[in-house]
Amino acid sequence: MLKDFSKVETFLTVVREKSFSKASKKLGISQPAVTQQIKLLEEYLDIQIVDRKKNGIKLTTAGEELYKVAIKLEKHLLAAEREMLRLVNKEVIFVLGASPMIGNYILPNFLNDIQEAIKNNVMLKVEDAAEITEKLLDKKVDLALIEAPIFQEGIIYREWLEDELVITSRSPLPKMVKKEDLLSYNWICREEESNTRKIIHETFEKMDVDCKSFKVKSIVTSSTAVKHTLMKANIEDTPTVSIISKHIIADELENGVLYTTKMKGLKLTRMLYLCYIKDRKHDALIDNVINYIMSKQEIKA
Repeated sequence: MLKDFSKVETFLTVVREKSFSKASKKLGISQPAVTQQIKLLEEYLDIQIVDRKKNGIKLTTAGEELYKVAIKLEKHLLAAEREMLRLVNKEVIFVLGASPMIGNYILPNFLNDIQEAIKNNVMLKVEDAAEITEKLLDKKVDLALIEAPIFQEGIIYREWLEDELVITSRSPLPKMVKKEDLLSYNWICREEESNTRKIIHETFEKMDVDCKSFKVKSIVTSSTAVKHTLMKANIEDTPTVSIISKHIIADELENGVLYTTKMKGLKLTRMLYLCYIKDRKHDALIDNVINYIMSKQEIKA
């Protein structure tokens, strides 16, 4: 009898991720360990279930059948877990932690749907990335969604969504700007400690654009403050601009109250991450939430 269901979980993860290496990252174990678990499962069943290809994996006919059985098993296990929690009258609230940009501007697009999707109560805590990470380690947060993580031992980090930063203004801007245009604008900048400012500075530096030559009108300590300050700018004057996530200004762009422009060769992006502690890598509830959020990789911005 197969008593170690972790091998079945590994198999399901390999199929869903379509890759041994991606499954390794998701499970928080080494790639050889993933390979070994699949091998042990094949030896136990005495069949080959996975073919490894250059561009991923392909299930054998037997593997396809096993996948159907494993999906059913997973659903029954999750249902049994929920029943056990009801038996002990344990009210489970799943706590999501998010840094401000994600918590205030991305998660609201589908937060109401998460509870229904996972059939569990959900609470959202919005704080800066460092504070959310501490709460994650202290087990006060079940899953964190952050940009600019400080990678720490004991936490699994999964790439989730690419965030684009754009040059924005209340004044209509040309479709393309040049270096001299940037130097003529009034700028709203983030504080020096900001990760956004660091990305901007490093990218401009590669393009031989000296941010220190910008005409800085104000310095603020949050992206929301940047947006509101832009909204108050005088459009009769020299354009006041800043660089901000497209997610933060999505509504304003759609309503035509803010404008963006591009500069040839300039592409400002950062990766957003899902984070959870390694001790909970086999937690079915966390896995359900991650699978749902990972499905939201095409988010309007």
